[in-house]
Amino acid sequence: MASVHSDPTSDPASAAGQRLWGATALKVLVAGGFGAGKTTLVGAVSEIRPLRTEEVLSERGRPVDDTAGVEAKRTTTVAMDFGRIDLKPGLALYLFGTPGQDRFWFVWDELARGSLGALVLADTRRLADCFPSVDFFEQRGIPFVVAVNCFEGTEAYAPDDVRAALDLDPAVPVLLCDARRREDGKELLIRLVQHAWGTVAA
Repeated sequence: MASVHSDPTSDPASAAGQRLWGATALKVLVAGGFGAGKTTLVGAVSEIRPLRTEEVLSERGRPVDDTAGVEAKRTTTVAMDFGRIDLKPGLALYLFGTPGQDRFWFVWDELARGSLGALVLADTRRLADCFPSVDFFEQRGIPFVVAVNCFEGTEAYAPDDVRAALDLDPAVPVLLCDARRREDGKELLIRLVQHAWGTVAA
């Protein structure tokens, strides 16, 4: 992630930059709807073996877990996913994947505490599932990037079409990705850090 290694605090007057880059760890959330690819993304980019809290979907959960469009999904995150990337000596990026179902949203506030920003994964087959994540971060003033996970066999949409459908602020980046690809995940994180830096410095 060479692009992240540059030091945006070269301007000594930038107090916001000193707060951001004076840290030893940066915390990023990976959010989105059920089955959008959060666990896959964290696993793809983490430099350590990711911590996962997945459980097998049960018959008892079927009435509350809407699997339309993701019928092949067999497990679900019930607390969080956790991964880590070392950006440079003394500075690590911690990734926290949030659970996607409504009944686990009470975890979000605790996970969001002290976060730099968030990646909101979007599945165009179930785009409405993004709205709770978008609302959550907008209401708390947490910078976020929307990452459209391009699943095989699904119709492709331009970023501007997704932006319009989600009624996003023009400043919010919307990117296309394959959550399975490490390089895609790294690019998303670079863009998120850049976006968060611009938000903090503004």
